[in-house]
Amino acid sequence: MICKLVVVVGVYVLLQGAEGTSRGGRTVTFHRTQQDDSQGQARPRRDSSPPKPIHSPTFTSCRTPLTPAEHKVLDDNTHETGFNGDDGSHVILTWVGDGTGVILVLSTFSAPIDSFIEGGSSRLYRSTDYGKSFHDISHRINNTFIREEFGVSVGPGSSVILIADIPLDNRGGIIFTSTDAGATFKFIQLPFHLAQPITYHFLNPDYLVALSIDDGLWLSLDFGAKWTKVHDEVFSFSWGAGVNLFFSCSRTDTFKADERGDLVLKRTKDLGNTFTTIHEDIYSFGYIGAFLFFSVISSSRSPRVMYFSSDQGDTFSRALLPSASTEQFYSILDGDEDMLFMHVDNPGDTFFGTMYTSDDRGILFSKSLERHLFDGQRKSDFTNITSLRGVYLTNKLDEDGCIRSVISFNRGGMWRQLNKPENLECGEHVKNCNLHIHGEHSRNNRIVPMLALSEPTAIGLVIAHGTVGDCLSSSQHPDVFVSSDGGYSWRGTLRGTHHYSILDSGGLIVAVEAQHEGQVKTIKFSTDEGQCWKSYNFTEQPFFFAGLASEPGTKAMSVSVWGFRPEEDGQPMWVAVTIDFQSLITRECNDQDYEEWLAHSTNGGDLERNGCILGVKETYRRLKKQSMCRNGRGYVVSKKQSPCLCTREDYLCDYGYYRHVNTSECVRQSSTENISLERCLNGEEDELLTAGYRKVPSDRCERGFTPQLAVQTVIRPCGVTPNPSPPARPSSTVTHFDTPQERLVLILVCAGAGVIVLVAIVSAVYAVRRMVYRNRTPEYRFSNLRLQDDDNNITADLESTTSSNGIASQPDSDDDLID
Repeated sequence: MICKLVVVVGVYVLLQGAEGTSRGGRTVTFHRTQQDDSQGQARPRRDSSPPKPIHSPTFTSCRTPLTPAEHKVLDDNTHETGFNGDDGSHVILTWVGDGTGVILVLSTFSAPIDSFIEGGSSRLYRSTDYGKSFHDISHRINNTFIREEFGVSVGPGSSVILIADIPLDNRGGIIFTSTDAGATFKFIQLPFHLAQPITYHFLNPDYLVALSIDDGLWLSLDFGAKWTKVHDEVFSFSWGAGVNLFFSCSRTDTFKADERGDLVLKRTKDLGNTFTTIHEDIYSFGYIGAFLFFSVISSSRSPRVMYFSSDQGDTFSRALLPSASTEQFYSILDGDEDMLFMHVDNPGDTFFGTMYTSDDRGILFSKSLERHLFDGQRKSDFTNITSLRGVYLTNKLDEDGCIRSVISFNRGGMWRQLNKPENLECGEHVKNCNLHIHGEHSRNNRIVPMLALSEPTAIGLVIAHGTVGDCLSSSQHPDVFVSSDGGYSWRGTLRGTHHYSILDSGGLIVAVEAQHEGQVKTIKFSTDEGQCWKSYNFTEQPFFFAGLASEPGTKAMSVSVWGFRPEEDGQPMWVAVTIDFQSLITRECNDQDYEEWLAHSTNGGDLERNGCILGVKETYRRLKKQSMCRNGRGYVVSKKQSPCLCTREDYLCDYGYYRHVNTSECVRQSSTENISLERCLNGEEDELLTAGYRKVPSDRCERGFTPQLAVQTVIRPCGVTPNPSPPARPSSTVTHFDTPQERLVLILVCAGAGVIVLVAIVSAVYAVRRMVYRNRTPEYRFSNLRLQDDDNNITADLESTTSSNGIASQPDSDDDLID
């Protein structure tokens, strides 16, 4: 869907020296020199150590030796490439196309611009066999120096753009475009210099948008051949649905970045021919899922407030969220067409805030998790476990100073701590024995090299670094843990920190131990979801590790280990070793290799409700752990769904309500009883219809529990109050109808009154039936609804069994144009 393609293709992942690695994007960058972590730090870091050090509990990692035959097969299908004479300090690796086997490798380095003019250049290599061999194609781009920062952009299909690094006194920049996965390139002179990467349209690779260094917004409709300036003084932009293009711009002639809050949000629906102003006083904006969102600040001292639109900006409403002061920020953690996860930071350097979940229109927000961790670099450990629907993991900072991991299986409805791994015991000295996952906070502090990993095609599989005990510990050495059921149960699998990757749709896992100072030569692999591992020495000459890379999408069975090796002349040489496991795992899986698995199923409890999450039972067909075969590139996830009866678990407490601890019912907050939630629509005031409950977004339960409306809607003309009763006649005044004319008038009046009464009765019956119909389905209708209790921080209070929380990173926040 379009809404899920908003993430720009070609994500750069910067790897710190020999310690970084990443998968999931089409582009990864390997750095040979370490970076200074301290730059750009928003707030001082907080140590994740518990008050008292604890000792790491031990577990046994299953190891099985390779047979001589297996060793020979891998030797015959391992390919090492040394990029001779290449002294680049950065290597940018990019997959082009889907299943093409094409990899482009750009070797470049940062140097004074004069050295480029004197003959310095990047080197461009191309592989058409998934990295087994590379060919130098630098001549196809005239040996031009390509930028180290956003120098490579990959788009839909087989399109790729390289951006030259040239002096700014040139009349414009230079790009090289290819539509055949780098087989040929076209030279294009730009009429401007790029300030950031070129952005592709989600579906049409010919539509490109770029921002120039002088804040001009440029558009190309022919894959960069011709460019047209769309608007001046632009701060940021984003594609929406269809060809909607949103951008924020200054309303003054002279634009400065510190004027954020004095921006105008605009939209063009016809590729730059006409413009519509959506709102002024914009601080920042973004687009995710089906939602356009923006924050508004009326003055430099005023708090910021969030607005959302689900119809591409035609209408918008203020979100029922606390406003954010200058000491706070908003951050969109995740979102799709059904709902959003929003973090609202606490004032000051608290390192935590409150997480909220939205309704399907981005207006009503319910409190999901308090004390949600946000570290000193404004990074969150929040992550979406993509291998199972509805599962999210994050960390929270409790009042005792401990960081604890929590997981939700129903999209933030309830959170709980992770269970203790099944092959590990904590001991008597540990009060609460739970697994805690290291996330972005730990990676920023160089405690772990990787975040938790899951893939949609590897059903239920999660790999993560963790420690076991009362809370997350930096003094305790992290280990690798694996879950095969989406986070319900865990198992310790590898001692120490590792770089890991999922291949063959979960049928194969590979890992390389993180050697902070030493060199690597061994890769570990598992065909049973991490229960047991084999080790293979992939090179006779160890090298300094830079990254583990495989084709995006988990379909491949080849993986490349990247690094650099010191040469005799003192100059390091880049090395790539590609191991093809398809030669080892030769058998294609058949029906007997798969099993039926009911997701979210647990032992005990109501059998009829077992496995019901978000109103649906899902039964998957997935590979048995003991089956050593390959899923192959044609593997498609298959599942069967059946609806569940609705219960209170399928509902959240609505705005102004909270979940009672003893009864789990949603009851009205006393502080909101007198609040009037009304709005003017088509000349009428329409009160909010609510029964205190609202169904969890994307929940598809049927029948069962149905909340009854507590308050009927009152509709009346806007600004009109009922007329006062007419003055009563004096009790002594009596009217007589004595003449025939008077009696005739009386008869006619009574007849008319009867008709009026009859019409009134029919209207009342219609109104009652209409009200009964409306009472069956609670309805939220908003246009300009305003939060009237901002000062009291009244929000929908969903009971979040806040025992703990855990992992991932979304860089969308006030600092990144999200507030």
